[in-house]
Amino acid sequence: MNKSESIKELATALNHAQAEMSGAKKKAANPFFKSRYADLNSVVDAIRQPFCDHGLSYSQFPVFKDGFVGVETILMHSSGEWISSELLLPMVKQDPQAAGSALTYARRYSLQAIAGIPAEDDDGNAASTPSKAKAVDYSALIAKYKSLDEAGQADAWGKMNPQQQHAVAEALK
Repeated sequence: MNKSESIKELATALNHAQAEMSGAKKKAANPFFKSRYADLNSVVDAIRQPFCDHGLSYSQFPVFKDGFVGVETILMHSSGEWISSELLLPMVKQDPQAAGSALTYARRYSLQAIAGIPAEDDDGNAASTPSKAKAVDYSALIAKYKSLDEAGQADAWGKMNPQQQHAVAEALK
């Protein structure tokens, strides 16, 4: 984290804004986990007016480093005080679709974290909590990807969702 020399005014304004903010609403659907989650628009909606009312704003800039992609999020106050932080995510595949997906994910989580707003993330919880549901068998998908890769048609990777890409990447290690 980086910050201006003083963050007294920013901290006071953020405290007031947080008192007015509710959690980000789970409006988006994750068909893979059959759950709902708070997307980037929901996070922005949750902070927009309280930030405005208390002299707060933010900017997010794409960051690419050593096969990682993410954002630097800067939280600013009308006094000129600021704090910033980077969130970088590993890239399983180096292509524009994967980068765009990772950037959106990083923007959402970074903004939610720097603003201090809650939102239960069903897709994150499902990925880290043992499920009572039957485990997904990726063996056919992995076999298909291997055959496509050997035939020089690995562009099918871009058609997989991130969970499928992760499963294939783990299996191919």
